[in-house]
Formats: sequence, structure tokens, C-alpha cells
Amino acid sequence: MQKITKICCIGAGYVGGPTMSVIAKQSPGIEVTVVDINQNRIDQWNDENLDNLPIYEPGLKEIVAETRGKNLFFSTEVDKAIDEAQMIFISVNTPTKTYGKGKGQAADLKYIELCARNIARVAKDDKIVVEKSTLPVRTASAIRSILQNTGNGVNFEILSNPEFLAEGTAINDLLNADRVLIGGDDTPSGQEAKDALSAIYLQWLPKDNVLQTNVWSSELSKLVANAFLAQRVSSINSISALCEKTDANIAEVSRAIGFDSRIGSKFLNSSVGFGGSCFQKDILNLVYIARSFGLPEVADYWEQVILMNDYQKKRFADNIVTTLYNTVSGKKIVFYGWAFKKDTNDTRESAAIYVADALLDEQAEIVVYDPKVPEERIYADLDYLNTRNPEENRRLLKVVSDPMEAVEDAHAIAILTEWDEFKTYDWKSIYTKMLKPAFVFDGRRLLDKEEMEEFGFDFYKIGES
Repeated sequence: MQKITKICCIGAGYVGGPTMSVIAKQSPGIEVTVVDINQNRIDQWNDENLDNLPIYEPGLKEIVAETRGKNLFFSTEVDKAIDEAQMIFISVNTPTKTYGKGKGQAADLKYIELCARNIARVAKDDKIVVEKSTLPVRTASAIRSILQNTGNGVNFEILSNPEFLAEGTAINDLLNADRVLIGGDDTPSGQEAKDALSAIYLQWLPKDNVLQTNVWSSELSKLVANAFLAQRVSSINSISALCEKTDANIAEVSRAIGFDSRIGSKFLNSSVGFGGSCFQKDILNLVYIARSFGLPEVADYWEQVILMNDYQKKRFADNIVTTLYNTVSGKKIVFYGWAFKKDTNDTRESAAIYVADALLDEQAEIVVYDPKVPEERIYADLDYLNTRNPEENRRLLKVVSDPMEAVEDAHAIAILTEWDEFKTYDWKSIYTKMLKPAFVFDGRRLLDKEEMEEFGFDFYKIGES
């Protein structure tokens, strides 16, 4: 079996950066180089001030501090890293297509193809190429076709090694992974490649946690895992709407069904809706694949998970408008949280974006506080929707760095991210600063209803009447 001593990862984002940092920490005998064409991002990874890393993830900066400059390197010299590496991870963005065939559902593979063509152009000796990005089934065969038709005599083995990381706990998920999936060919060279990648993970994980499959099973498993998790979130959120119309409490319902060993308690927390880079994108990809193979019933089934998530966000925004006497025009509404979940600065598909967009359509004046998301990211998220021009977004929405400053003369507060710090605020003092009646809409079920009402708030919590 080939012993891997040099790894290159193309893509220094939310998957590539943390994954390679952990591999470098756990495998001191391997030189790991993370490359990206985005100079600013690489500069952030190399910044002496570790608080300036482009990604916020608990435990990440400590690992980067320990490994960077020793066996972990960040660079824009893509060709050099490809040339020197024995194993190349592809960890670039695979967004949902916004144009052409499959628009709105299929994964856009242009960055993957560009990577494959670049590897084919540069490589002078045999390489193991590892799909780390979330990809549709049979992408490996497309990569193989590009790499094996270069005519330069280099042999490439293609592996699928999907990530199963939850942002906010990614470092722990890597260090204590419940499974690592490695898909590859069952040929002698394919098995050798799978064993070479397995050997890296086996330096810190139990053998039973490293699973080998064929490529297609590995690719599909990633999409299905995220689809199943998202399905649970949408399922409990659908029941939260029913709870609000009755005297049921979603927390009690979740707890009751979670005790059923066949169901389990995880991913049964009702909220304003799921976000992040994976759930929606992967389900839409699954929907597209099912339709492509003539399985409309399968496609419709999974598409409903997305529709329910969109409904939950719309329902939350509608409730704010209805409760504030059917108009929020000119009213100051404070958003606590913009990231799609706590302990990350990732905002992709965050519920806050869509709730804000709906309220801005109603001419609300929104003030946003998030402890980790920068102002430029918040405005970029809104501008991307193209609902209104950038000037109007900046006129109607303001970003502040002080959560107490934000609530001065506010009509309402909406909690959109479950940051732990929100639970520690002096809510009694916050109440005194707001216009009366003072409303709080808890989209993350973070605060105690009885206590908030004792302070004087009109308090609304998802999943309770």
C-alpha cells in the first residue's frame, strides 16, 4: 500500500480548511497544503491573528496555531501543490445551478470540472483524487473521464470521501467521527487507493468507524444522510404549527416521541427553519436526480421537505406582522442572530435572510446583531436575493455591534440564531429600553416564556400557543 506523505486540498472553505487542519494535527508525518485562488481567503488563513481566520469554528484556531508552518500550509500556488501531492482532495463549492438545465435543483459542477482539468494538465505522476465536495451520484465517472483522457499516461484513482460535519461542532465531528465513508473501485489499484486514504483516518479513529463502499453508494449516502436529517426538522416544524393552534407544546411532543427508541431524540428541536450549505442543496439535488430517472413520486416526496422549511420561515415572518397589528411599516425590529446556527459565522440559507426579506417588503426597519457575522456578509446575503436594490437594503436594515444599543426604542425582537449568549442577557433591562408593548418572537425556543412574560414582554415562542 502506498504511504501518503504529501496531500493537497483544493478549496480553503468550510470543509477544506477544518478537515485538512485536523488531518495535519493527527498525522504529523504528512505535509498538508490547502490551496485556493482567492488570495484574500488564503491571507486570512495565514494571518498571525488567529481571530481573523475566515471561518469561525470552536477549536479550529488552536489546531491551526499548532500545525500551521509545520506540516499545514495555505497557499495560492495551486499548480505547485498539485504537482507535489500524492493525494489531492477536491473541496470546492458546488452550488445549486442558477441557469440552464436543472436550474434551481441540480448541482453546478463547473468548479469541479475546472479542478479536474487543472489536475489533468499539471500532473506528471500517478495521483489519488478524492471528492470531498458534496456531489451528485456518478460525478466520479465524469472526473475520471476528464482525467483519463489527457493522453499523458498518468494513472488516477478517484475516491469519494463525503464530509458529515455539522458546523459549530466540525472539529469534534472530525476528531470523533462516528463514520468515515470512502468509496472507490474494487479493482486492485482502487482497493489500494481506498486503503491509503483509510490509513490516514485510522491514525486516530477506530477501524470499525472507517467504512469502504463503491463510489456510487458513497456519493448517494451523503445526499441521503442530509435529506433524512432535514426531513426530521421539517417534520417536527410541521407539528409546531399545529401546536400553536391548540394547547399542545412542541417541546413536550418532541420529548415524548424522542423517548421512542425507534425514533430517537436528535433533530427534533422545532425552530424557524433549517439553513446551511448542505440540507437544501442536497435535497434539491436528490429531487433533480429522481426526476432525471423518471421517479416523480420520489422527487415530490423529498421536495416537500424544502417546501415545509420555506413555509416555516414565511409563517414566522407573517406572525410578526400579524401580531404587530398587521403592519410593521416604519417599526424597528431587532434581529438577534444572522448565522444559520450558533458557533459558526456561516450564513448560507440562514432563516434570518428570508425572514428579513419578508419584513423589509413590509417596510420594516431592521437592526441586526450577530456576534460573529460581519456587516458586509449580512448585506451581501440580502443583495444576493435581488429583491430590492443595495441602497434600499442599507437604508432599511442596519447592523450594530452592541446588542443593547440595538434594542433602544425597538418595537420587537426576533431571535433567529440560538447563540448561547442571548440566554444570559439582562432581559429586564432590555424591556425598559423598548417601546411598549414590547414583543419578543423566539424562533429558536431559547428563552423561558414564563420568565419573559414576568418581565412584561408579549412573548411568542415557536410551537406554543
